[in-house]
Amino acid sequence: MSDQEVRTNHAEAEKPDKKPAKQESSDQPNRAVSEEDLKERIRQLEQTVKESEDQLLRKAAEFENSRKRLSREKEESIKYANAALLGDVVPIIDDFERAIQSAAESKDFDAFHTGVSMIEKQMVSMLERNWGLKRFSANGEPFDPEKHEAIAVEETDEHDSEIVLEDYQKGYLLHDRVLRPAKVKVARPIAPGTAGDNREHNKES
Repeated sequence: MSDQEVRTNHAEAEKPDKKPAKQESSDQPNRAVSEEDLKERIRQLEQTVKESEDQLLRKAAEFENSRKRLSREKEESIKYANAALLGDVVPIIDDFERAIQSAAESKDFDAFHTGVSMIEKQMVSMLERNWGLKRFSANGEPFDPEKHEAIAVEETDEHDSEIVLEDYQKGYLLHDRVLRPAKVKVARPIAPGTAGDNREHNKES
């Protein structure tokens, strides 16, 4: 390589590089555009947040209104739950009033008794037919603690298991569930040997 070529290469190497300055000048508009885009994006996000807050407030208000409405409907439902039942009972009350008035005028006890008995049967029939309320008798049935409430017990050697001897108060079923157990007198079998001991004791005494 000649001296002239060396000097030329050295001169080329010492020339200032103008590309970075050119790149710097091109970056300034890009930064300016990015800042505008960022501001616009922030504005959009703020608008979205505001709209979301408005929707949340509306939903909260709708929920509260629904809660209050359901609460009112529940109270109304409880308050008037027995309206249909009472509607069936009212005509029977009318029958009782007519029977009482008729008895007061005629002073006929037998007619009054017959009328009240008919009304009672009518009421029991209506409650069973329309509402599933059924009266049951326990007399002569095996004692069932789920259906019977024993309020008296009689020991006897005539039965080998506990049997209902007498109804003191009839029980009621609501569909297949015991609404009120029957109050009954129950026969309790005497344990083997106890009857003989009791007889011997009675003879000695």
